[in-house]
Amino acid sequence: MQEQSLPSPISLRPYFQEYNLEDLRLHRDADLIIPRTLEFGNWNEIRWLFQVYRRERIRCFLREHGERWLRPDTFNYWRKLLGVRKWTPAPFEKVMQWPP
Repeated sequence: MQEQSLPSPISLRPYFQEYNLEDLRLHRDADLIIPRTLEFGNWNEIRWLFQVYRRERIRCFLREHGERWLRPDTFNYWRKLLGVRKWTPAPFEKVMQWPP
């Protein structure tokens, strides 16, 4: 069985400039697609994301990778919105946040 390619909204294309969207796969590349859409997506793209991955898969991403792969404000927004109370902390202490 061949995995489904990314039938994403065309408006997501700018967030994946270094990739050929036709080569991305929904299951294999979920940990690439989810954070970029959560970080930069508009409400239509977010709606698409939740239709494709469902709430529990996105919560799983937030628990496992969210603190490291998302900006702090984005991580905290989605964490609170989706009720994620426990997550894997970043392995390194944050010395400075940008902008200061």
